[in-house]
Parts: sequence; C-alpha cells; structure tokens
Amino acid sequence: MTEARPGTAGEAPGPSRGELLWFKVARGIVWVACRMAWRYRVVGLENLPQTTPYVLAPVHRSYIDTLLTGAMTSRRVRFMGKSGIFTKPWAAWLFSSLGGFPVKRGTADREALLQCERALAVGEPVVLFAEGTRSSGPVLAPLLGGPAFVSLRANVPIVPVGIGGSERAMPVGAKRVRFNQIVVVVGEPIWPPPKGPGARVARRGVDELTDQLREKLQAVFDEARMLADVDDAGEAGPP
Repeated sequence: MTEARPGTAGEAPGPSRGELLWFKVARGIVWVACRMAWRYRVVGLENLPQTTPYVLAPVHRSYIDTLLTGAMTSRRVRFMGKSGIFTKPWAAWLFSSLGGFPVKRGTADREALLQCERALAVGEPVVLFAEGTRSSGPVLAPLLGGPAFVSLRANVPIVPVGIGGSERAMPVGAKRVRFNQIVVVVGEPIWPPPKGPGARVARRGVDELTDQLREKLQAVFDEARMLADVDDAGEAGPP
C-alpha cells in the first residue's frame, strides 16, 4: 500500500539536529554490541515504511527487547519506559535523549498516549509492546488495545515484530545475560481502515485491529524463534 502521512495530533516540535546525531551515535553503539553479543540479525527489514511514521509492536520476552527493536532502523524511534526509570536525573536524561518517555503502568496513561501521537505527528516511529509487560513462552499473552488505538487515532500502520532468542538470553527474573543467537523478524505493515476527520475511535475497530495484530505477531514470533534455533544449531548463520 502507498505510504501516507498521518493526520496531525496537535502541534509538536520535531527532534533537533543534536538529538538526531546523538541517537545515531547511540544506535550505532547498540547495534555493534548486539551483533557481538548475540549475533543479532534482522529479517524483513524491507517491511519497515521508509517515509511514513508507524507503530512498532514487538513481542516482549526480555529487558533487552527495547535495545533490539531500537537498533533495527537508523530512524529515531520513540518508546515508553516505566515511570520509575525516570526518577533518577541521569536515567531520565539518558532515556529521554534516546527517545524514551515515561508511562504509568496499570493505568490508562493519557499523557503517554498523547506523547505517542505527538511523535507520530512529526514523523517518528513509536514502539508499543502489545503484551504490555514481559511474558514467557512461545504463545503471545493477551494483547492490549493500545497499539491499535494509537494506529487508528493517528492513521498509521502497525508493524509486528517477532524476536527469537531474547528470552533465552535474558528471561524474566534473570540476573545474567546469555550470549546466544537472536533473530528479529519484521512483518508486513497492518494498515488501519481510514478514519474520517474528527471521527472517534470505536471500540469495535480497536478490537478488530488487535485481532489482526495478534495473528500477524504470532506468525513472525514463530518464525523468529525457528530461525534463532536453527542458527544456534549451526545449520544457518548470520548473513
């Protein structure tokens, strides 16, 4: 489908040159670290829209999923972080400079949703973990409606992202990181139905788009897990 610009979500300034430069440097460091530590590779990178913003919806099995997702593209991506991370000044500065913003978990954080819309309005992709928090196992946890709601509000596509091997590298509760193969699979964008100017987002529309996301996200998660297992067995290696 032809890429299109989203509807505006209020006036918001785009990133400064300094912010973009810092992100490129930080992203380069993270990419190299991921390659060295986990033989990190991405399949389906061509599915990422090149000009329009989008919602990245990865599976969530590990703390390192944010790094793996942010390193996929040279475009600056925005992501939510639990509000406790931002209580320390140095952490707040670091995560904010890399595109992060706080969210209050367990609540309908309207400010965090507005931050998503502002970022999309100025052309920046946003990462929203559809499962909400880290889960475990090969089957997706029940998905939250946030990615679909933001997609419909901003009229941008959702891109499902499967991550294979991150749970093995650092599962929930782990104190140490393992250095196994990690493969990320990017699925085709899921475009929301067009929304009329000023039209409200209906719950039915959110549910239907979330159902589509579940199907596509499970498929790319299965593929990523399979590829990571194959690579670990030595049958296929990174390109």
